[in-house]
Order: sequence, then structure tokens, then C-alpha cells
Amino acid sequence: MDKHEHLFSSESVTEGHPDKIADQISDAILDAALTDDPYSRVACETLTTTGLVLVAGEISTQTYIDIPRVVREVVKDVGYSHSSFGFDYETCSVITTIHEQSPDIAQGVGRAYEVRTDVNDDDALDSQGAGDQGMMFGYACSETPELMPLPIMLAHRLTRRLAEVRKADVLPYLRPDGKSQVTVRYEGRRPVEITRVVLATQHAPEADVDTLIKPDLIEHVVEPILPKELYDGGALADLCLVNPTGRFVLGGPMGDTGLTGRKLVVDTYGGAARHGGGAFSGKDPSKVDRSAAYMGRYVAKNVVAAGLAERCTIQISYAIGVSHPLSVYVDLHKTGRDVNEAKLEKTLRDLVDLRPRGIREHLHLNRPIYVPTSAYGHFGRVHDEAKGTFTWERTDLVPALKAAFGR
Repeated sequence: MDKHEHLFSSESVTEGHPDKIADQISDAILDAALTDDPYSRVACETLTTTGLVLVAGEISTQTYIDIPRVVREVVKDVGYSHSSFGFDYETCSVITTIHEQSPDIAQGVGRAYEVRTDVNDDDALDSQGAGDQGMMFGYACSETPELMPLPIMLAHRLTRRLAEVRKADVLPYLRPDGKSQVTVRYEGRRPVEITRVVLATQHAPEADVDTLIKPDLIEHVVEPILPKELYDGGALADLCLVNPTGRFVLGGPMGDTGLTGRKLVVDTYGGAARHGGGAFSGKDPSKVDRSAAYMGRYVAKNVVAAGLAERCTIQISYAIGVSHPLSVYVDLHKTGRDVNEAKLEKTLRDLVDLRPRGIREHLHLNRPIYVPTSAYGHFGRVHDEAKGTFTWERTDLVPALKAAFGR
């Protein structure tokens, strides 16, 4: 193994970060549409700023969505419940500007190129074309039990913990907005030490960073999350930077404008792997930006879970209105265990259908399952069989992959 040492950092944000509020609103509107009409076409963008939420986009659905009500419920659940926070669910204005999906796009999604050019094509999976062109990536690695890079998983756990101690009134002076960043030292591909943690959290005006916030966050947020074998416990105070500006009272949409899709690296692999295509939140599964990225993660995770490689990247590309992918690429980053990548590509295409309708059906994506994805990452989450969420985190391809490669 390459013993080259390097540092790598990833960040996450809390559900109260203005960009994440926008993501959650967009996905809540998507879920509201899919609840009554599973074939709704939704491309919903949200902007948040001082006292205002603006929802725009294209929605074609057979159901009614009370968008202002959905918006206010999300803002309330996040924790912006009082005007003293500078933004709250009761007084914020909600403006909507929505129209239907372009008929030029709709005709390619509803009747794919393959069907339009071959009258004898009766394959049901050929009936749906991709909602846009683009290339999407999936990734998995053996660094953590979730088969995700360690820095992004730790960053997500810290921001989720920030929200937990705030909502449970363990640290009642905290406010919803917050961020984390974790730097890890690697020897080759192996993470060996956490070298720096950055936490930024919105807080009440009377809370002092040095005498109250930093000691509290170390005790109630950092210590419960960081693996003790990866840092020197006695130096934890020196390891952590907390609210480095000294004050973070003005936060949320009042402190910074939020937009759907502006936290792509937070949503995926923390920068440790490629991101292709566009954003995820607010898009129904006919948009391969979202659905094919989920399928890429699903396939890559199964390859690593089957023990075929320590790292795996999948790229899938599409043309708008065309059902079949234009290309499929597998990269095992020289960690494949006697695995021929060309054979692996063929095996994967035999095991899963990468056409948009095939992805939609295999991962059961035409359901209201998207709000839970819109904060703390779309990948590395626990598949909930009962709720049917995070189906792309299943490892049910492992037996077939092991059999194909004699494992």
C-alpha cells in the first residue's frame, strides 16, 4: 500500500443552514406531489432570505399542493420558531412562481427516443427517456462501516449532533444554523488521525464562545462523536476551533441567502469523489441528476461490500429523451482484488437496468421519501425497510457479485 501521507477535509451543515432549509423545502414539495401522484414531474427551486421564501420551478401533477403550508411546516420543524431568530415560520413571506414542465422536455421523458424511432420497440423500460443530459457518479470505499469516506461521515455526525442537543434543550442557547469541518490525516488510503475539527453554531446573544459555547460543544457534541482512537483526548480543546469569528448570532436566512442545490459536495462524498450532473433536491426521479446518482452509489457500494475492491467509482451518462445510457464506466482505483473492470461493467449491467424507468422501479423512487435525504447527506445513511427510504444503500447485489467473481 502507498504510504504517502496527506490531509483531507470535508464539511457538513445543519438543517438550519439557509441552503439546507431551501433543500428541505424543495424536497417537501416534491414529497407532497408524489404522495397523491407518484408520476408527478417536479423541478422545484427555493430561495430563502430575510423574511422571505421564494419557490419557483416547473411542476406537472394531478394533485394540489398547498405550497405556503408546506414551506411553513419545514421552517417550523427546522427550529425557526421565534421572530427573535431573525426568521420564523409564522411571519416569513412565501412567494410562489410555478408553471408546468416544458412540453418539449415532457415529450422526450414520456416517450423515449428508442420508442419514437422504432415502432416495433415494445420494451416497457424503453418508454421513459432521461429528463436531461449529463453524467452522474457513484462512489464507495472501505474506510467506514457505511462504506463512505471518513471525513464526511464525521462531519455529518457532528452537525446532526448539534441539532440534537439544540432540540433536546441540552444546550438551549443554540440556534438552528451551524456547520462542521473535519480534517483527517491519511497514510496511503488509511485514515489514521483527526487533526482538526471546526464547529460553527448560531447562538443566543448572551452566550460567550470561550467560557460557555466551546466547553459545552466539546463535552456534548465532539466527545460523543469522534472516535477516541483517532485523536489525543488531552488535546481536544486545541484540536477544535469553535465559532472562530468570536460571534455567530446573526444566522439562518437573515445572515445568508439560501438556495436549493448549493451544497452538492455536502450532499455526496465530501469532495473525496467526483460529482457530476446537477443538484438532487426538488427533483423527481425522472431527473437522472438524482436517480442515476443514487443508482451509481447503489452499484458502487455493492461492489465494495462484496469485497471486490476497496474503492469503486461508477460513472453513467445520458442524453435527454433517450432511455439507454450512453456510457458506463467503472474505476476501482487500483484496489480491485483480481477483478477485471471490463467484466465488472458487463456484470453490473446484467444485474441492474440503468435506464431511467429501470432505476425508478429497482430503487422504488416514485414515492414520498425525499425529505430525509435533504439534510446530513444522501449517502451513507441507513436503509429503512419499513419506510422504504434510502433504498440505494441496500447491499442485496452482493451474493450475485460474489458468485460472478468466484468469491
